[in-house]
Amino acid sequence: MLEPLAAFGNFLPIRIRFGAGEMSRLPEILNNEGTQSTVVIIDRAVCEHPAIIAALNAAPGTITTWIKEPGEPTTDDVAASAAVLADVNADSLIAIGGGSAIDTAKAARLVYGSGIPYSEWTAGKATYSESPVMFVTIPTTSGTGSEVSGGIVVTDSATHRKTGIAHHTVRAKYALVDPELTYGLPPAPTMYAGVDAIAQAIAAVAVTARSPIGNGIAFESIRYGMEALPTAITNGSDPGARSRMAACSLLGGMCMNIADCGSEHSIAQAIGGKYGLPHGLTIGLVMAETMDIDRTAAPELFERIADAMGAPEDGTKDGSRAVKAAKALLKEIDFPTLRSTGVLEEDLPALAEAAMHDYFITVAPHTWTVADVLRCYQAAWAIDSR
Repeated sequence: MLEPLAAFGNFLPIRIRFGAGEMSRLPEILNNEGTQSTVVIIDRAVCEHPAIIAALNAAPGTITTWIKEPGEPTTDDVAASAAVLADVNADSLIAIGGGSAIDTAKAARLVYGSGIPYSEWTAGKATYSESPVMFVTIPTTSGTGSEVSGGIVVTDSATHRKTGIAHHTVRAKYALVDPELTYGLPPAPTMYAGVDAIAQAIAAVAVTARSPIGNGIAFESIRYGMEALPTAITNGSDPGARSRMAACSLLGGMCMNIADCGSEHSIAQAIGGKYGLPHGLTIGLVMAETMDIDRTAAPELFERIADAMGAPEDGTKDGSRAVKAAKALLKEIDFPTLRSTGVLEEDLPALAEAAMHDYFITVAPHTWTVADVLRCYQAAWAIDSR
């Protein structure tokens, strides 16, 4: 007798356009929306991209640009960019760049529309409502899927702790996903972002908030990422690899919203908060180790994940194939190790305590303890090379 499926819901009202050249649709969108004052929050690395410049030059109304400098988004970034929105009385916002620029834009829009500092949102002291500011996201990396997600993660400039919130009202109205904008992304950020996208999709299948809709999207995301990431790293202008990684990220962002992130994000974000390392890098540092613990609580789910990863059957049936596939990918792309990034062994206990205060670890299939997290960190720190 089959068990009935658990109840689930789904709400993802974003108008997505995917494909080469979609950046050029931006002026049409702004015209149709009747925008008069637009703020563009853009990553420093892509502000001179010809396709981006052409689209912005053809856009209606006034365009005010705020450049996001390299690094993870901070509360200082949010306050500064929200002030720009207020200065020009913006009626539309465009985020162009990686997850850091897009998350900064999401938070700035929230602060500008409400007049409430970001810290009060993370403290649960504010009430969400629909923003009057029309919002377009245009990713130039393939990793977080932030272009379609309702989540925001920002580092507190004072405490250096990453804080996150999630609500459907912070999502964009339009997402233009143009793989051609990712062609110039260097190998390292391509690697970090790609591993993040794959990890998000894996988590969406395994977490307690999983659903059939999220699973279906997640398996396709995993498949695209596993087959394309090595080529995207070694040949950044390969159209097939770049388009598949862009789809991997987009689908990963969608299934993360339908389900959730998992233990890998909590454990990685503790590292990122303390050391200021790129988000995708921290995910890959602990990806296989978190999977190895979580799969003991849900071996049947990790067997399906292993199939999507292209792992050959080995008769184990305990989900360890998925862990082996993750380790093989990290070795193939020569992903950094925890020790090589400068994380100190003596910091691991404090990091373990910090990770336990993050939401995502609470929805993992395994019931994590501080000892589990420390064991995970120690296993990752013991690795000399991939």
